[in-house]
Amino acid sequence: QVQLVESGGGLVQAGGSLRLSCVASGRTFSTDSMGWFRQAPGKEREILADINWSGTTYYADSVKGRFTISRDNAKTVYLQMNSLKPEETAIYYCAAKYRGAYVYWGQGTQVTVSS
Repeated sequence: QVQLVESGGGLVQAGGSLRLSCVASGRTFSTDSMGWFRQAPGKEREILADINWSGTTYYADSVKGRFTISRDNAKTVYLQMNSLKPEETAIYYCAAKYRGAYVYWGQGTQVTVSS
């Protein structure tokens, strides 16, 4: 089992920045990678970025060049978000991939971008 706890959400003006953190505990060594997702009201959850143990990253086109995923050890993953837009208001989730699927999820952190 892997437990994930996100933090760092909040209210920010359009064009501003936030850094989200995700602290993992449990059998983190068994995971393939860690990812960040978001879900806005009335919309499907979408993947934003992913990072594996070797540091290889993936970004959705919608955030490429503005968001950066990183990790400083086996337990903590970050998402630096710059140039935020009002339409990016959503709940942001951290997830861990195990055997090819994101099976472990955090509780989410609210990000609100005001215009």
